[in-house]
Amino acid sequence: MTQSDKVNNILIVDDEVGVRDSMHEFIEMAGYHSAIASSAEEALELLKEKNNIQVVITDIMLPGMGGLELTKLIKKDYKSDVIVMTGYSGDYSYEEAINMGASDFVIKPVRLEELLLRLKRVLKERELTQERIRMMEKLQRLAITDGLTKLHNSRSFYSQLEVEVDRFNRYKHPLSLLLLDIDHFKNYNDSYGHLEGDKVLVKISQMIKSCLRKMDTAYRYGGEEFTVILPETSCEEALLVAERIRNVIQSEKFTPQREKELSITISIGVTQYAVEEQLSAFIQRADKAMYVSKRNGRNQVTAMAAENEN
Repeated sequence: MTQSDKVNNILIVDDEVGVRDSMHEFIEMAGYHSAIASSAEEALELLKEKNNIQVVITDIMLPGMGGLELTKLIKKDYKSDVIVMTGYSGDYSYEEAINMGASDFVIKPVRLEELLLRLKRVLKERELTQERIRMMEKLQRLAITDGLTKLHNSRSFYSQLEVEVDRFNRYKHPLSLLLLDIDHFKNYNDSYGHLEGDKVLVKISQMIKSCLRKMDTAYRYGGEEFTVILPETSCEEALLVAERIRNVIQSEKFTPQREKELSITISIGVTQYAVEEQLSAFIQRADKAMYVSKRNGRNQVTAMAAENEN
């Protein structure tokens, strides 16, 4: 990847034609794409149009809006870095420019070689910052995502369930929960190996997600257990969702060995949140309903209401 591939645009803002054009030519020769503006207002128009300018190099003294005010607006509304230039070193300080959001501050007359070095430093720091942001976002995703199935994990489940219960308390819209467990999954793993078992977990995760609305969320609760949070859904409606999931999974064929097709089933517990109950009671009731499905022969859905709703 060349330098120009990494950087789409450098914007030079200066009302002196000779200074502006010489910087533009030098930066282009160094392998960067470069655009020019003669005022802060023109620079802001270019930022709106292009939306891909990495660094703005601006003089402080400009007709109309000044370079420091331009810097402040750029840092507020855009993702570009700013290098500020001034020929009045006694009137403006490095600290003042940095406080406005500038990444660097240079004194005119600017040696073009020095400007290029400063530009490269700003771009390098920008690249490192963006890499850190990407890494943090990746770590945050890993913290709430199950690595195998790509569903949300149990930590995320408890956090989201608290959010949905708070929403229930505000709006009194129904909230339901499914707890799902793959039938005889240990036997499958023992017979065909954990690699084939992992394939089943991934496929079932995809099938569960395919049966849900955008507002619903699915989680790998642990091992072969899954949960689904269904906001604004009554127990009766949740039963329909659970049956849809059960039928889709039962209809799927798995081939753990050549010329060996198997069906896999799932047992599901369904329940609806009751006013002012503890989260633990809500989850335990879904778990109990799921075990009733297991006890009654598996591959079925059982609903269980809170005691005070019976």
